[in-house]
Amino acid sequence: MVTRLSAAVSAMATTPTIAPERSSQVTRKPYPNYKVIVLNDDFNTFQHVAECLMKYIPGMTSDRAWELTNQVHYEGQAIVWIGPQEPAELYHQQLRRAGLTMAPLEAA
Repeated sequence: MVTRLSAAVSAMATTPTIAPERSSQVTRKPYPNYKVIVLNDDFNTFQHVAECLMKYIPGMTSDRAWELTNQVHYEGQAIVWIGPQEPAELYHQQLRRAGLTMAPLEAA
């Protein structure tokens, strides 16, 4: 029995080790999107909020701006835009400078 074991160990030691091939595929992870959220407050009018949304959020229609303005009022907040970080930061800053109350940017 000892001879068989030593022969097996000897055979394992002389067998070349073959490393598994490394994957040449790169796994790409998309950058996270960010949410621009407007909060309800006691000093901005419905008209001002809707106008700001139409002015600063690309593609914002009047109907959608008013829906979001109502959501801000009745639910306390509304996500007004979701997308890449850089434009999210721009829209957030523009809306804040226009006097809207903004939640901090948040990853979607």
